[in-house]
Amino acid sequence: QVQLVESGGGLVQAGGSLRLPCAASVSIVSINGMGWYRQAPGKQRELVATITSGGITNYATSVKGRFTISRDNAKNTVVLQMNSLKPEDTAVYYCNAVTVREGWVWGQGTLVTVSS
Repeated sequence: QVQLVESGGGLVQAGGSLRLPCAASVSIVSINGMGWYRQAPGKQRELVATITSGGITNYATSVKGRFTISRDNAKNTVVLQMNSLKPEDTAVYYCNAVTVREGWVWGQGTLVTVSS
């Protein structure tokens, strides 16, 4: 069973940076799609960034040029580096894996708060 554990959330001032690691309980070598989503209060969960096993990335327009997603298959980790943070980035950030056996798997989420 795949389990995802996020960390790295917290309070940061606008313009600051945060790094969100997501650790998987199993090898992610065979998991093609992994990514980060976020959900702000009163809003639907939305895609932030995804990365394939081959390293192809996709970003939401709102975070392009500020956020970077990467994966380390040897460490079973996916990392979201967030720079130039804005108050509108405030949300709970969820790690996601799309697996063959279990379908979509989610972590418990980590809260990011950006103050103006």
